[in-house]
Amino acid sequence: VSKRFLPPLATLLAVASERDQLAREALEAEALRRSDLVKTALLRAVSHDLRSPLTGIATSVGALRNPTLTLSSSDRDELLETIELESGRLARLVGDLLDLSRLEAGAASPELEAWDLSDLVREAVDTLNATDRVEIVGETPVVEVDGGQIQRAIANLVENALKYSPPVAVVHVRITATRKEAIVRVVDQGPGLPASELEQVFEPFYRRDRDPRSGAGLGLAIARGFVEANGGRIWAESRPGQGATFA
Repeated sequence: VSKRFLPPLATLLAVASERDQLAREALEAEALRRSDLVKTALLRAVSHDLRSPLTGIATSVGALRNPTLTLSSSDRDELLETIELESGRLARLVGDLLDLSRLEAGAASPELEAWDLSDLVREAVDTLNATDRVEIVGETPVVEVDGGQIQRAIANLVENALKYSPPVAVVHVRITATRKEAIVRVVDQGPGLPASELEQVFEPFYRRDRDPRSGAGLGLAIARGFVEANGGRIWAESRPGQGATFA
């Protein structure tokens, strides 16, 4: 290489190296920013969604152990029921957090087996004790999936639909199939979603305008994680005021 080309070449190499360093620093800064956002969202979930059931449990236990209170048998049953319900809420939240951490770490490898998809849908609805509010129609295709993961995903979609539908409304679950894929559509009768939120609702800890029905914002994120881990896809369709469909 001619000596007269060495200084310009060195300058170009220095510029390229500096750009590479700046790019790495930008990526690290973005990773830290996203990490901080996740930590902030997690703290919010913990502060509200853990504190609320813990308060209910502590209050009920305190009443049961208070020697100065005269409690009837129905009072005791009600306090024990509160403890049971709030303990269940805590268990589900902890389970959701563990599932999300497994999914984000890539440690939720599915164990594939042949399943009747309609059976998975019915079992998912049974876990929610909501058979009287859910109508299931459609085909009965056989799919090769991890039954537990897909059942959990469907249960989360149905539970979300029940939250946002009026108390007496029926949630419709429709199963269709083509030669290439089977589709489960969960249709609610809620307020619907604006176009800007059709993808956002699947992000971990996403809450709709501080709506208390949103919970910790983990159910839809976990559903997406399990569906995609099984080679599927998940999406939302909606028009504001006309309910939403999760497929």
